[in-house]
Amino acid sequence: MARALLRVGLTPNMATVIGTVVTSAIALLLIPSGHLFAAAVASGLFAAFDLVDGTMARLRGGGTKFGATLDATCDRVTDGVLFASIIWWLVFVDNAYPALVVAAFVVLIASQVTSYVKARGEASGFTIVGGLVERPERLIIALVGVGLEGLGVPFAIETALWALAFGSVFTVVQRLFTASRNPEALDHIAPPPGTRDSDPQGAGAR
Repeated sequence: MARALLRVGLTPNMATVIGTVVTSAIALLLIPSGHLFAAAVASGLFAAFDLVDGTMARLRGGGTKFGATLDATCDRVTDGVLFASIIWWLVFVDNAYPALVVAAFVVLIASQVTSYVKARGEASGFTIVGGLVERPERLIIALVGVGLEGLGVPFAIETALWALAFGSVFTVVQRLFTASRNPEALDHIAPPPGTRDSDPQGAGAR
């Protein structure tokens, strides 16, 4: 599939953007309207673009720093749209209990924080690998829950969201603990530009 997309002129970055736009559109259109099983199946199919763009980059000789940044950004967009759509369905279609809506909000926030902890840690030179609930597990559990709910399986979405809520919070704490155990965790960082400590000469002149 990656070779075929390259032959028709698509670049890895184009595949990333197309996958994000289509997957987000599927979630926004199908989940709030109650077409849960169709949304789960279609989202799962187009999520393949999330895997193909990396393969395309490797076939072209390797990815770029911008490509990696674009891919990570689009992942956050896709995750946000998916869980926002689920929350919309819970509130306006399913009339779900407030506690379940809170669990969905916890998943939405924790999914973003999980990725941010890794990105910020790696920017500081830490190595943060793994976690209980990473993005693939998060998407699989969410889409399976949505799909089974669409087929009428009792408590499918409730089970998925509560499992993700606890698992995602645990993963945030787990990654922060990993960062705290890094040998460089207590190293001092440079003060932000423009502060007194960052410009001693300028501070003295004042």
